Amino acid sequence: MTSSILEALDIIAAQITAVDKEIIPIEMSVGRVVTEDYIASFDLPRFNNSAMDGYAVKVNDAGKSVISTEVIYAGDNPEMTLQQGTAIKIMTGAPIPEGCDAIVPIENVMLEGDRLFLPEDIKKDHFIRMAGEDIKKDTVFLTKGTMINAYTIASLASQGMTHVSVHRVIKVAIFGTGDELRPHFEKIKAHQLYNSNSPMFLTRAKQLGCDVRFIRTSADTLQALEASINATLDADIIITSGGVSVGDKDFTKEAFTNLGMEILVDTIDIKPGRPTIIGQIGKTVIVNLPGNPLAAMVNYEIFIRAILRKMSGKKAHFHGTVVTTIAADFSVRGGKHAVVLGRFNGQEFTALKPQMPGMVSPMQEADGLILITPEIHTLQKGAQVKMLPIQWELTRDQKEEIFTC
Repeated sequence: MTSSILEALDIIAAQITAVDKEIIPIEMSVGRVVTEDYIASFDLPRFNNSAMDGYAVKVNDAGKSVISTEVIYAGDNPEMTLQQGTAIKIMTGAPIPEGCDAIVPIENVMLEGDRLFLPEDIKKDHFIRMAGEDIKKDTVFLTKGTMINAYTIASLASQGMTHVSVHRVIKVAIFGTGDELRPHFEKIKAHQLYNSNSPMFLTRAKQLGCDVRFIRTSADTLQALEASINATLDADIIITSGGVSVGDKDFTKEAFTNLGMEILVDTIDIKPGRPTIIGQIGKTVIVNLPGNPLAAMVNYEIFIRAILRKMSGKKAHFHGTVVTTIAADFSVRGGKHAVVLGRFNGQEFTALKPQMPGMVSPMQEADGLILITPEIHTLQKGAQVKMLPIQWELTRDQKEEIFTC
């Protein structure tokens, strides 16, 4: 039974589960997804401190001259108490002394020896960083399902955390099918083709943070296919291309089924890329993509990216779109749910011409894609479209409308 694009994405969201977890040093965790909420052990800042190089003062001394003979540096533990008619020089990050109402930046005062002339407009608590104003003790500062980046690590380090619990790296196995396909590093005969899909799948999976293993192209026999499958069932996801259509030698679906594959999606109502199957053997997810490169690439971006996000444990695993306009008129055949690849310059989306299922060249130019409904035959210049980015990650924690209607 053929699934719609949205049905296939709903099945992925409902059926695919996250890989298990591991505990690793925070410096090694960039790109991983946390498996639990993290609660602050203490306030950040831990104490009231100065936001500027300046002077600790009393508000009542505004517009007056005061005496300043002491200095507090960052890292000091001041024991003095600020008295009326005095000021204490203080450096950025230094603890606020007892009795201080505000900080006056150095550039806002006049200094003559030990005597300091203060401005008229001193406001209470001005330029004081309050304890806990950044992160409060006993509150969640990092939520389950968040992908870690360098700035997440800053939060973890600020709490003195050395290790973090994350979902492990997703293991991907890739092999192609087709007697006519040869590795790109071999010489080929006139009737043969290079296997461009497998290197594309492999490097894209690496780019998306996966651990990838390549299995050499399987011959078009049931026995060869089953041997390749058995060699890769320790992976979290197996990606194949070709052999899922209706040709005399298209055995891929049969081979996976013989080994116990439960089919979740059996063909998808999409152009290009209809002959796509998503299934599972135990905990291993199987994705059989079309053999045509552009069709395979399109379904990789729409469905495999969704699977990898869900496997990673990411809370925001749904596709996000950029609302933009189309740069020039573009005609489509209509009558099907279709994908249009294009370039995005930050302001407009330009549909690529030509873009046929068997092509390779449009893929390297595409910044994003739009999904259009069957009733659309022409996209007119200036029309609003919803683009799914390819060259960067844009996700949501809830479903949104992804079709251009």
